[in-house]
Amino acid sequence: MRIIVDAFGGDNAPLEVIKGAAEAVAAYGHTVVLAGNEAIIRQTAKENELSLDGMEILDCEDVISMHDAPRSILREHKNCSMAVGLKALAAGDGDAFVSAGSTGALLVGGTFLVKRIKGVSRAALAAIMPTNKGPVMLVDAGANVECRPEMLHRFGQMGSIYMTDVMGGGTPARVGLLNIGTEDEKGSDLQHATFELLKNDNLNFVGNIEARQVPFGEADVVVADGFSGNVLLKTMEGTADLIVQKLKAMFKTNLFTKLAYLLIKPQMGAFKKLLSTDEYGGAPLLGLKKPVIKTHGNAKANAVKNAIRVAAEFAAADVIGKIEAVVATEAEDEGEAE
Repeated sequence: MRIIVDAFGGDNAPLEVIKGAAEAVAAYGHTVVLAGNEAIIRQTAKENELSLDGMEILDCEDVISMHDAPRSILREHKNCSMAVGLKALAAGDGDAFVSAGSTGALLVGGTFLVKRIKGVSRAALAAIMPTNKGPVMLVDAGANVECRPEMLHRFGQMGSIYMTDVMGGGTPARVGLLNIGTEDEKGSDLQHATFELLKNDNLNFVGNIEARQVPFGEADVVVADGFSGNVLLKTMEGTADLIVQKLKAMFKTNLFTKLAYLLIKPQMGAFKKLLSTDEYGGAPLLGLKKPVIKTHGNAKANAVKNAIRVAAEFAAADVIGKIEAVVATEAEDEGEAE
């Protein structure tokens, strides 16, 4: 696989991106194409004794920052590392793309440079979050604040394909609709209409799901409008951070608590890993014609390494081809109905 990586996206670029890319090349054997200023990339690698073996460089000097307007990727920053990488992906010069840069710019760039699958009205940000039963996909996690029932239905279809084929080993993903209660009649007109569409589709639909059920793994895909999904995502991330901070403070209280920590250090490490989103690499942008992965803006080497792994798995599973097949089948059915 050839994975294109935005070498200057995120708070810790380019050093942590290069580190993660080097680790991914060593671990998985993929070719990594770094998009960014070649001179800086080579100098950073040299200063930190990092090998660039197995990597190529797409040289470009511009960078789009978190503070730039997302649409500037199409004009003012059309030659930034993110745009150059996305154009290369669209041209077939790579199998997938990874960036820790601006989410808004990546969505705009993905939509207008890579382009959407025909029949998909909006691309969705599909965040992968930890639960006590394994990863759950939250779709949409903030890209589309206002949604129609048809959009949420499509999010559920795309999320189901991804979680079944990439994360679930072929086991049909359980799809739930985020709501204020589990009863069928709960929610607004948006949830009512979406519920019927999901229920009548060929999905493993488990019905409505409350926010408090999500961390317990009651569904593999949680469908939501971007506003509600982003609130849930940030709440879960903040809660996880709070738990880790409080546990650290508790174990530092006195000598006895420090000794207690040493006794359970392996278990604490496993617990911290469970809460870490770094293990899942990042969020796929579903609905685009090519695999695109958005990893955290503060991603370090391990997160970048895992994002590259997930991007390759995304491409290998032919998720996009399967989404295209579903959309095409629906179009045929609608044509026959007319």
